[in-house]
Amino acid sequence: MAGQTERFLFSTYSAYKLARRLIIGVVGGTITLLGVALLVLPGPAFIVLPLGLAILGVEFLWARRLLRKVRDSLSRNNRNSTSP
Repeated sequence: MAGQTERFLFSTYSAYKLARRLIIGVVGGTITLLGVALLVLPGPAFIVLPLGLAILGVEFLWARRLLRKVRDSLSRNNRNSTSP
């Protein structure tokens, strides 16, 4: 009886993780693609694009790394442009 309960809990947990990953991927991917489109269309691309990457970064390591690179690059460029 305990084996069936453990299998059920494991399969429920796996289904939850897969559903969560899928939802985060779809929502984050959609917002990221919208941010990419806003690079050429009028709109706040530099707000929407990092937001999409931040949502993807909740679940995906590659998005977290890319967001960190973008943030570091922007802070470096900001420091260079404000120095006399």
